[in-house]
Amino acid sequence: MTAAEQIRAELIRAARGIGAPEDVDPLLERPRETAHGDWATNLAMVLAKPLRSKPREIAERLRDAMKLESAGVSKIEIAGPGFMNFWIDTGRIASGLRDIIAADEKFGSNSVGAGRVVNVEFVSANPTGPLHVGHGRQAALGDAIATLLEFTGWKVTREFYYNDAGVQIDNLAASVEARLSELRGKPAQVPEGGYHGEYIRELAERYSADGDGQSVREFAVRELRKEQDLDLQAFGVRFDHYFLESSLYTDGMVDDLWLRTTEFGDDKDRVMRKRDGTYTYFLPDVAYHVTKWKRGFKRAIDVQGADHHSTVTRVRAGLQALDMGVSQNYPEYVLHQMVTVMKHGEEVKISKRAGSYVTVRDLVNEVGRDAVRYFFLMRKSDSQLIFNVDLAASQSEENPVYYIQMAHARMCGIFRVGGIDPASVSAEGVKFEVLSEPEEQELIKALLDFPALVESAAETLEPHRIANYLLETARLAHLWYHKHHVLEQAEDVTRARLALARGAQIVLRNGMRMLGVTAPERM
Repeated sequence: MTAAEQIRAELIRAARGIGAPEDVDPLLERPRETAHGDWATNLAMVLAKPLRSKPREIAERLRDAMKLESAGVSKIEIAGPGFMNFWIDTGRIASGLRDIIAADEKFGSNSVGAGRVVNVEFVSANPTGPLHVGHGRQAALGDAIATLLEFTGWKVTREFYYNDAGVQIDNLAASVEARLSELRGKPAQVPEGGYHGEYIRELAERYSADGDGQSVREFAVRELRKEQDLDLQAFGVRFDHYFLESSLYTDGMVDDLWLRTTEFGDDKDRVMRKRDGTYTYFLPDVAYHVTKWKRGFKRAIDVQGADHHSTVTRVRAGLQALDMGVSQNYPEYVLHQMVTVMKHGEEVKISKRAGSYVTVRDLVNEVGRDAVRYFFLMRKSDSQLIFNVDLAASQSEENPVYYIQMAHARMCGIFRVGGIDPASVSAEGVKFEVLSEPEEQELIKALLDFPALVESAAETLEPHRIANYLLETARLAHLWYHKHHVLEQAEDVTRARLALARGAQIVLRNGMRMLGVTAPERM
């Protein structure tokens, strides 16, 4: 049990001992300033009303009732209106490195999910062209969410929903047919709502050479699905299952019906089939989620663009109206805002091949997969993202992903220079009390906070928390690296600092892995 867990357990025991409710749930946080200790709680203020006492008096009673010797607490101070600040012995803090080294690749993981299944659907692009940067942000976001859930004990299925039916596919086929006519010497106009990128001409040329026996529609969809798969491979994203919208029609899931969705929170009842016999996009969305439920996914998460905001209420209302027993927030939605690509101070809007947008492949080719992944994840999903190509391509401390990877490489470099296998580093017999320098203590505390951060990021479906954590932890690792030598010190100091370097290496590597970013040993 960590020092924080012991303090929290003692707070609960002491609080119940002075008459607090049985469900008392103290919040323990890191103070913003190190001068205020290692941990702090506002529990005394929370208990003021139920115990009908002044917070400071409650804090004093809690302090007197707590037994914290084994937690390594060296001092408890009551501050302000009733905050309780706790100081931990430096040796006890540093001894937490044992857990990091022992857990290695599993450090930060937990079993909260208990092996339950969850479906994470993301990207789900229409097979009408290469993936654009919005799809890229969604791919990074969905993949990182899936990895976070796996790290916290969930059995995840990554799913891609192909919208291979409907008006957009009709427009795709018509666009390719227009280019085919041009190739045959018969000028034709791309229809309104059609596609104009260079890739449409390429499809027409390939169809002319190798399209016998297939309809233009089938050929175009097949070829663009292949291309999107290559885009995703270049981005390092894999899927466990691909679901075709067209199967909803062939399997009979889609039917002619109305739903009284107003009874379940929608602004009006929704017709499912139009007068011309075609279906609204709303119907296949509902039918698709029925299949998820029937396939055993009692938890489903959809990662989509903010332009799908209206879909949230409609799909949930539709599922509620079908009375399947789903919860009111099934499925869960993570919506992301747009991406603006900037280069040399100007917005980049056009890709020659795509015709009207910047593709994921454009960015990966320009700055590399790691930078694209990190930049797409470093802001909260519901915030606008400006992708600075010049910054992402730079090898400098201003580039956050380069800065984080450099911190990891520096930890690896310590072992390389010393001729030491990092995996051989053990916490056995290490005198952790020698790690008393402020830079050492701050870095160790950051490393030990990693598991709690992973749990909260997974619970809130917010990978940007990991990205921000890595940047701050890298800053602390660089500061320690520059100020304190590891090798050729007194034996006790070298052994303890090697344990710290190993701990930092493990945490930085594990964190980057969650974001789909590589952890190079040399830069």
